[in-house]
Amino acid sequence: MKKFIKRTILLSIIIIVYIYALVITNYPDNLIVMEGESINLKTILGINVNLINENDVVEVSSSDSQNKVSGSGTKKISVSLFNDITLKDINVDVIPKTKVIPLGNIAGVKLYTNGVLVVGMSEIEGEDNKKYKPYENTGIAEGDTIIAINDKEIFDTEDLVETVNNSQGNRLNIEYLHNNETLECSITPIKTGSAEYKLGLWVRDSAAGVGTVTFYEPTTKSFGALGHGIVDIDTSQLIDIASGEFITTKILNITKGENGNPGRIQGTIDNQQTIGTITKNTKFGIYGTVDNVSALNINASNSMEVALRDEIQLGKAYIICTLENGKTEKYEIEIEKIFKNNNSDNKSMKIRVTDQRLIDKTGGIIQGMSGSPIIQNGKFIGAVTHVLVNDSLEGYGVFGDIMIKQMKATS
Repeated sequence: MKKFIKRTILLSIIIIVYIYALVITNYPDNLIVMEGESINLKTILGINVNLINENDVVEVSSSDSQNKVSGSGTKKISVSLFNDITLKDINVDVIPKTKVIPLGNIAGVKLYTNGVLVVGMSEIEGEDNKKYKPYENTGIAEGDTIIAINDKEIFDTEDLVETVNNSQGNRLNIEYLHNNETLECSITPIKTGSAEYKLGLWVRDSAAGVGTVTFYEPTTKSFGALGHGIVDIDTSQLIDIASGEFITTKILNITKGENGNPGRIQGTIDNQQTIGTITKNTKFGIYGTVDNVSALNINASNSMEVALRDEIQLGKAYIICTLENGKTEKYEIEIEKIFKNNNSDNKSMKIRVTDQRLIDKTGGIIQGMSGSPIIQNGKFIGAVTHVLVNDSLEGYGVFGDIMIKQMKATS
């Protein structure tokens, strides 16, 4: 009986220590917040979370911290045990209240990858008419990115083809990225009947599409767009970009959406003007700098403050989007749900199209409208990101504060 009690006590202590360790390790090392925003960090009994910066310390409850920051700049949050033992410090970069110019312009996107993306694999028929899989059992997989061969950096598909052909069938050391980890493997190319050498890998070094420019931030000449990242069509993974371009586009056709079949905006980027340079492709949108302001027809008088998520309300709002060449319009929507504590994905708000003019033109939310800015009470609150396949009138939007944080993040 005593042994049972001891084991039970020991097990309980281990579980408690594990829970506390889990809570502490889940705290980030760095945070980016907007001035006036509440920092919500989960706490448990004994763990205290305080914002340390002059007099900016507020009372913390036993379940959630509600540190509301004031003043921009770098601050620090102290995580402690009973306010006596410091467990961790969290660096907080506070962004000053920001103004942007919501746009809604349709634009073309060109992205170029870091290295070449593996999008498929296939057997190779050698010069002896036998089938080979040179990639088999090497560890390389679809979605991986080849960055170097035999210590030579690979920039694009042309580099890869040339390097493999120059190998004359000798074994190659492949350096590649898998889930953000750099790995290596060796592959022996197969000589085909046409005297070419191949690895059996299908690769891609670029991607293109059409989307909506969400906002322009004039002090840094930066832009945000789409509200979601660009993923490879074959691997469904976020494309790791080396560079990219935003280009004006000409709308060719609009296919109306219907339940079970999302519509889309079709456009061309041929013979169009360059708007700017894309530097980031994140799960919350693409970002970069505007080099050709005139291509966006920006009206500085439309500048407005980015709302904190606490300011967003259920009810009426409007989006701005382009459905005719050279013409942006406002359309009414309804904000049905707000997920204030969601920072993990771009489904921050559930929205519904209510404007009959938009319903008549598109059937609701369609592909190409992603990035359309959402405005409420004279403030920029977010951007359209998704449509619900089973109801083309409903979809999701991402918070504006998340897009600003992504734009200003240094990495």
